[in-house]
Amino acid sequence: MASTIDLRRADERYRTRAGWLDSKHSFSFSRHWDPANTHFGLLLVSNDDTVAPGTGFDTHPHRDMEIITWVLDGGLVHQDSEGHNGVIYPGLAQRMSAGSGILHSEKNDSWTLTGEPAHRDPVHFIQMWTIPDTAGIAPGYEQLDINDQLARGGWTTLASGMGKHANQRAIGIRQKHAALHVARLRPDETLELATAPFVHLYTARGEAAVEGAGLLHQGDALRITAAEGQRVTAGPEGAELLQWEMTATLD
Repeated sequence: MASTIDLRRADERYRTRAGWLDSKHSFSFSRHWDPANTHFGLLLVSNDDTVAPGTGFDTHPHRDMEIITWVLDGGLVHQDSEGHNGVIYPGLAQRMSAGSGILHSEKNDSWTLTGEPAHRDPVHFIQMWTIPDTAGIAPGYEQLDINDQLARGGWTTLASGMGKHANQRAIGIRQKHAALHVARLRPDETLELATAPFVHLYTARGEAAVEGAGLLHQGDALRITAAEGQRVTAGPEGAELLQWEMTATLD
């Protein structure tokens, strides 16, 4: 199969604005429905969310989904029906396995001991969903600070269910055909994308030029089939990139 590259610009995404929330959706989500844009590979959701201080997503259910949250700015307070709670911050990888069913909330509303809001600024994060390879598993949660790995440069595996990453320091997902990598590129630094049947590249910050695709700005994404390890070079201000490596698709 010949390699193909589908460039999706930031301003082409669906957008939900609700006063407290500014959410940009890479795929069909909520009231935004397009039968031609429901997923890529095994990735069903890639939302770029900004949540105002003192607000957030109230308790709601999920089932049979691997949900990964990556914070870019601020702190996101997580609580779920399995007793997990804490603040997700930049560089802390977090995965919630909804499995047979879980309730959770995500808010920008932690408070100090004096009753004052601890989070006075918006929280900006990317949330990504992929299906598990086994339905009905027990709900689960995992988090891991990977700031030290990111500081060393190159791609850092953030989450993976692939056997080849079993010895790497990363959070696990129950999907043996998918892995998520992150990189904070210095200005003009060059890396290679994965060689895989399906690669989804998201420009979380900055700009980056990708071989065969041209310049990507913040919020732009690439959907690559039969990826051949294309080179990606950060712009003059650097870049933060999220790369899904996938060996299967829902099609």
